[in-house]
Amino acid sequence: MRKRERVVVVGGGVAGLRTAERLRELGFTDEIVLVGAEPTPPYHRPPLSKQLLCGKLRPSDLLLPSYTELDATWRLNTPVLGMDPRRQVVHLPGGEELRYDGLVIATGVEPRHLPGVPVHDPRVHFLHTVDEALALRQNLQRTRRPLVVLGAGFIGCELASTAHHLGGEVTIVGRSKVLLGKAVGPQLAERITDLHRGNGVDLALGEKVLHWLPQQQGVVLNLSSGQVIVAGAVVVCAGSVPAVNWLRGSGLTIDDGVLCEPTCHVLGRGDIVAAGDVARWPNLRFDARPRRVEHWLNAIEMGRHAAESLLAGRAAAKPFTPIPRFWSEQHGMRIQGAGIPALGEDTVQLLPSSRADQSVTGFVRGGRLVGLVALNSPQALLSWTAELDRQTRPRLHAPDRESVATITPARPPSARGRVPGPVTPPPFPAPNLRPTPNGPAFTGPAFNGPAFTDAAPNGPGFSDAVPNGPAPANGAPLRGVPVPAAARNGRSAAVANSWPGNGIPGPLPASPAPPRPADQNSGPLPAPAPRRGGPPSLPLPAPPRPIPRMDPKPPTRQWSFTEPAELDAPANGISRQIPRRRRTG
Repeated sequence: MRKRERVVVVGGGVAGLRTAERLRELGFTDEIVLVGAEPTPPYHRPPLSKQLLCGKLRPSDLLLPSYTELDATWRLNTPVLGMDPRRQVVHLPGGEELRYDGLVIATGVEPRHLPGVPVHDPRVHFLHTVDEALALRQNLQRTRRPLVVLGAGFIGCELASTAHHLGGEVTIVGRSKVLLGKAVGPQLAERITDLHRGNGVDLALGEKVLHWLPQQQGVVLNLSSGQVIVAGAVVVCAGSVPAVNWLRGSGLTIDDGVLCEPTCHVLGRGDIVAAGDVARWPNLRFDARPRRVEHWLNAIEMGRHAAESLLAGRAAAKPFTPIPRFWSEQHGMRIQGAGIPALGEDTVQLLPSSRADQSVTGFVRGGRLVGLVALNSPQALLSWTAELDRQTRPRLHAPDRESVATITPARPPSARGRVPGPVTPPPFPAPNLRPTPNGPAFTGPAFNGPAFTDAAPNGPGFSDAVPNGPAPANGAPLRGVPVPAAARNGRSAAVANSWPGNGIPGPLPASPAPPRPADQNSGPLPAPAPRRGGPPSLPLPAPPRPIPRMDPKPPTRQWSFTEPAELDAPANGISRQIPRRRRTG
């Protein structure tokens, strides 16, 4: 009798969930164990600074549904304490050891703590979990003092935009001179800074907090310029650090994340892969430098690719070469990006428009596009993303369209779900190319070419296609795992479900999955239907710590929230009970 294999997924976020789904889609029928430190099942994190904070969504609306029968064991509220790759075990609380044959590291990131911040004060918040978002919301409901956002990145700017529209006073304190400078470049950063300033957000940029003084009437912040702010609530949005403390002493390279090979395999390990914000890997589409990508869509795509690489083995796995994409909405302006704009050495305007609030900026290095950032121009961004894909596509033994169209993953008889058949690629018309005026010597598609659509209100409407490429040498597939026939022939079976040629929009995913509103940041999400082994119910968080009595001095503005229902009462069948743990050691 064949030994029953076990894949352990460490991390209860979207990357871990999508990895487990892809394992089942590819025919893995043995045991899957998902271990998460939070007491809640996987949920949608982008709305924490937006819809959940202002009351448009409830915690139960954020649940991420599973699109296939997982038949998995869930170990929630269980932090992993360490691992021994030689013995193939992970260490859990109470001295428990959980054996694995394949390990997926998807622990994500943790909020960065700054020195001197009184994190023990209940009026000082981070914004990483549902509990923290609800605690901030309740704090704002009780205070009439301003909100101070410490950080000038995406989360800080989105939070400031949401809080401003709730009617209160908001101040952003940041060390940089502009908002989002590292993410979108200095010119666009100036425009976004002016956008916040014009909407009434107070900006204290180029400054740092010298002293913190918690008082009964508020938290007093002394800035380097001499300004003093008395805040009713402070949110620290100073970036994040990879959640890798549990890997110390394991022998893995964990400087700024888990160092991975291009295939998502952890460096030198054929039985361990990493996915999501915690993984640092070289995206050969751009260069060979390992880097982390903290974008929601990247976690989805990388989780699926990590599952494919784990089953295929290091010898047959393909490099993960996506085009990173991100989006944000601030004060009604939609900000969308593709590629890695930070790699650009120069910029060029790609969208001739008479409207000042519309633009597409290309970031160029060595005469080719490496990134795009669009303001209120979703369709134009999609058109230029096709050109970005063409110019950055790795020339690494990419399969031709005909061979990709006929690859079908082999599934054993016990595999759940319908086996997808051969995929016929839809016609992809070549874009109408035109020279770019007043810019570097490259061409791009005209905007009267193919009809691109924007499927999501707050995102560019990309699918979960996983680009593929060539494989490095060495390594072997997971012992006892059913390996797809295409992988045994030296090809990843996932090529049938990916974009041919490392990213050209071609065959659509073959697996019969329904639309994924949760992965597109498109609004309220239905709670997943009860299923055996699926994600458990979401327990509502405990009430936050008591808030000190505040000074009754009347403010200049009053916070105003949407109240759809009581947030701390069970709703939609959501239970406070955490599923009973199952021993799997």
